[in-house]
Amino acid sequence: MRNILAAAALSLLAIPAAQAQDVYVPYDRDTYHLIDRYQIKLGTKVPEMHTNVRPIGRRDVAALAESAIGEPRSTADMFNIQYLLNDNWNYTSQANDNSSERPIFNTFFRNKTDLYHYESEDFTLRVNPVLHLELGNDSESNGMRYVNTRGVQLEGSIDNRFGFYTFIGENQAKFADYVVDRIKRDGVVPHEGLWKDFKGDGYDFLTARGYMNYSLSKHVEIQLGHDRHFIGDGYRSLVYSDYPPPAFFLKLNTRVWKLHYMNLFQELTADYRRRGGGDKILPKKYMAFHRLGVNITDNFNLGLFEQVIFGREKGKFELQYLNPIIFYRSVEHNLGSEDNAMLGLDFRWNLFNTAQLYGQLVLDEFVLNEVKSGEGWWANKHAGQIGAKYIDAFGLSNLDLQGEVNIIRPYTYQHRDGSSNYQHNRQPLAHPMGANLYEFVGIARYQPLPRLHLVGKAIATRFGQDEITAEGDTINWGNNVNLDYNKRPKNYGHEIAQGIRTNQLHLDLTATYQFKHNLFVDLKGIIRRTEADVSTLSKNTVFTSVALRWNIAQRLHEF
Repeated sequence: MRNILAAAALSLLAIPAAQAQDVYVPYDRDTYHLIDRYQIKLGTKVPEMHTNVRPIGRRDVAALAESAIGEPRSTADMFNIQYLLNDNWNYTSQANDNSSERPIFNTFFRNKTDLYHYESEDFTLRVNPVLHLELGNDSESNGMRYVNTRGVQLEGSIDNRFGFYTFIGENQAKFADYVVDRIKRDGVVPHEGLWKDFKGDGYDFLTARGYMNYSLSKHVEIQLGHDRHFIGDGYRSLVYSDYPPPAFFLKLNTRVWKLHYMNLFQELTADYRRRGGGDKILPKKYMAFHRLGVNITDNFNLGLFEQVIFGREKGKFELQYLNPIIFYRSVEHNLGSEDNAMLGLDFRWNLFNTAQLYGQLVLDEFVLNEVKSGEGWWANKHAGQIGAKYIDAFGLSNLDLQGEVNIIRPYTYQHRDGSSNYQHNRQPLAHPMGANLYEFVGIARYQPLPRLHLVGKAIATRFGQDEITAEGDTINWGNNVNLDYNKRPKNYGHEIAQGIRTNQLHLDLTATYQFKHNLFVDLKGIIRRTEADVSTLSKNTVFTSVALRWNIAQRLHEF
């Protein structure tokens, strides 16, 4: 698969480019909230911006920030807009507040954004350190909890044709007890790949992401790399989220008129087993995904998507899935395969320059007669999301609210085995909690001072856990995407939150202060209450932490 896609990509690079290439704003929920905020506030002034496929290009974000110049805004808004301009300075002429008065050795920090940068007509380079030092206390754990991440981030362009990005970080961490429970269940560290034990109850792992992208024409771009993706405008994605670790991918983006058509081909890990006694090749599987987004009006976007996950003997890729526009289901039927195909839609509707409605619908399997019968057929596997954002709520500047409801039927995302289920490296590709759940997400963001952000989250979930028998066998009630759906206890009578019914409340209050550009201090408090029908699965947790972050997003464990 790698050789095929790399050869295809390199052959396409010979086509002359008609547009200077940009890279993408790394996916950070706090930064992307600012992008959402001004995309909503500006409304029809940025009609061609598609926010449903993330990450978003730096050029688009710079253009968004430029559109906000001159608009009525608070002191905090002025700070945020200048932040976005400075952060994307090589794609705008408006980053006039970015020059450093006292560069170090006349070489480092010549601007306020980058440790080192170089810019010429043919070559741009930005180099920045990455640091995440966090100390915390968990009521359910012994000893200090911590995260220690050091790394580097590089990005730039060559000949105004190539864009490139690299992030690498070395990590050691001791997580809160509820995170350790997830690690023990799935055998993996959330968001990460290979790991090893560190000082008893700690974990050591390497994080690496990177890509190269190239404009084939004014409207078509190709990207090849190893990174994460996010589909949708919600806090959660029921289609594709940033929860699993990075994966190898080839992506085509086509933007023309009111359309954005994205093709994504990925090589995923079918199953993860810790290495013992030497290196071993992990089993592979593949995903083909495409989404067509249409700006029906200047403030209403509708997206239709389809994806298929499949595995073959010896890691063979099914070449017919490379067709960028065909209906995957027809390919699957013609192959005589039992690949895992899903389809659905999403929408985003901006209202009155102050609100946004959004949602997603995912159909894994859907038989109308079985749905109408109301008998709870196991294969009625679908998921839905509806949410809203309210900017400058109740007339209070920089108070932004968000509410979201997610409903996922049992066995959604499951399949026969790891070669076709909706996971990568034993981690869900969509919702981090899997399926078989109802969920409400409520978020309040307030910026009382330009450099101070206060964020409160409440995530209430009712879900059904799988049962473990006295013999150690698992009764699959449809929650864990890694399980085989053929091992279900029955065919009918299934309902959401079946199994060990569990009510969970996750509360998070975070205060973040930005001392310098992309240098943050976080004070965080988390309260989790988990009440299950089986008392041994009930748990109350209080976690508090302080963190110093430099050019890196928060590490969130919200499952």
